[in-house]
This record gives sequence, C-alpha cells and structure tokens, in this order.
Amino acid sequence: MEFSNLSKIAEYIVKDGKGILAADESNPTCKKRFDAISVECTEESRRNYRELLFSSDGMDGNIGGVILFDETLRQKSKSGISLVELILSKNALPGIKVDKGLLPYEGSEYETLTQGLDGLNERCSEYNELGAKFTKWRAVISIGEKGPSQECIDANMHALAKYAKVAQINNMVPIVEPEVLMQGKHSFDNCYDATDRSLKSLFAHLKMENVFIEGTILKPNMVTAGSESDEQAAPDKVAEMTVKCLKKNVPNNLPGITFLSGGQSEIESTQHLNLMNKIGGFPWKLSFSYGRALQKSALNRWQGLDENIPSAQKAFSHRAKMNNLASRGTWTQDLEN
Repeated sequence: MEFSNLSKIAEYIVKDGKGILAADESNPTCKKRFDAISVECTEESRRNYRELLFSSDGMDGNIGGVILFDETLRQKSKSGISLVELILSKNALPGIKVDKGLLPYEGSEYETLTQGLDGLNERCSEYNELGAKFTKWRAVISIGEKGPSQECIDANMHALAKYAKVAQINNMVPIVEPEVLMQGKHSFDNCYDATDRSLKSLFAHLKMENVFIEGTILKPNMVTAGSESDEQAAPDKVAEMTVKCLKKNVPNNLPGITFLSGGQSEIESTQHLNLMNKIGGFPWKLSFSYGRALQKSALNRWQGLDENIPSAQKAFSHRAKMNNLASRGTWTQDLEN
C-alpha cells in the first residue's frame, strides 16, 4: 500500500512550530472541567466550548491538528457548518481518538491495558469518511510502588502497534501515545526508566507490525518526577533527560514528537518544550499535543457565557502562540506578561 500521503500529513501537523490541540476529552472528563466553572455539561455546551476554541484566531498558523472525541467529529457549529470544516478553515487537520479506554491489567493492582482493537477497522473506515486525517490511541503506564511490569508495558505497546497498522491501512496517520503517568510519588529516575522501557518496547512492536514510521507521530510524556514527589527536577534537567531518552529510543525517520502535558501547568509545559528545542541536535520536530495546558486559562475565562468568548479566545490564542514559539526554541518568559 502507498503510504506517502501519510508522511505529508504527519509533516504538515508539526511544520513551522505547529502542534496539536488535544480536544478529545470524554464526556465524563468534560463534566469535571465544566463542574469546576459551574457550567452544565450538555451536548450543546460542549459544542459551544469547542467551537470557541476552533474559531479562535490563534488556531491558524499555530495549530496543525485537533484531536476530537467521536461526538465532536459529527457536530455542526452554530452557523451550521461542521466542526471539521471549521478546523480545516483554520488550516488545521481534524483527527480522532479511537481507543476505548482502560481496563485493569490482569494480575496487577494498579496497571491498565487500553481496549479498543475490536471493531477498530470499521471505526477507522467511518472516521476517515467523516474527514479525520489522523487518529490517536493512548496507553497508560503507571509506575506505582514496584515500577511498571515489563509484561504490562509490552501488552500495551503490542496494542499500540496493532492500532497504528489499522489506522494506516485506513489512510490515517496514527498518533501513538505511551503515557507514563505523572501522578504518584515516584522519583525522576523511576520515570526515566519507565519511559525508556516503554519507548524501546513501542518501537520494537511498531517494527514487528511493519508500521510506516514516516507516517506516524509519537505523543510521549516528558521525564519528570511524580506529581507528589518531594524532589522535583529543575527544568533544564527535565529537558536534557527527556531529549536523551528520545535520542536513545526513537528512530530518525519519525517526523514528529508532540508531547502531552500530563498535568504540568501552562507555563511549565511551554518552558520545558522550549528548553528541549534550545538543546536541539535531533532529527525530528519536537512540538506539543496539549489539552489542559492550552485550554485551562481559556476555560476559566469563558465561564459558559457568550460575552466572555472574545476574552477566552484571546487566552487560548496566546497559549497556542507561546507553544509555537517553544517548538522553535524562541519562547521567553517575558512574553507571558
């Protein structure tokens, strides 16, 4: 099968400092975010909020792709055009989350395995017809007290590789997301080890499945200490060791790496990305695929009110621009004031 179109899509998404807006929150996750600002979570309110983001000026030139939830891929804007068309009008590409969430991993108290391979080919075929150009599947690696088991890592990476192949057969770029969770008390070194083992396993499984690497995007975590750890690493160390781990495990022909923010603050996620790009010396584009780190300020300004839309869009556009600069290594703290 001819996959050259997939490499063009992958390269486009991360070209010129562009990154990805992760707007694929499930309805329960969306409800949590809306509850925090006292907004009822309905199909209409979810549509209104996402339309606010997708129609922002800061989309064009800063966002190369938007990851959607199934509901959003099918929705129309208030003016009657599809949200897919709205995204395309901002020169960004629509994508879709295709996994079906987490199940407990057999024999483990805290590990999980992502489900969703059943019926994946049919779902991907439909999503492609609905206009999706890329897909995303998230595997979750929990460190816990004993560290992640190799068996659970390998099971998750096997599923990621199977998914990636199905996505490519359906003419969509797969984003592979092996997320080592930030939540917990684990050390920086524990995170490095888990990330190192996860990436090594992932690319071995992608090779086994003959996945076209030039038409694939990696969405990894950064190497950080656990969110509840007393010893947090300096930003320079986060950047240095994350780049080291990637250089050790990621093939040179992968077009782009778009980091998840994983609970980092808006400024932290931008600063870390910027520092990595200042280090440089790697063959892939290092960019962003942020959810909360792009949306939090905008959501807080919106408060569910139409009159707050311009202010919320301004906040989102600012974060999109800041992360574009970070993807080029030209962000500075004084731009935030």
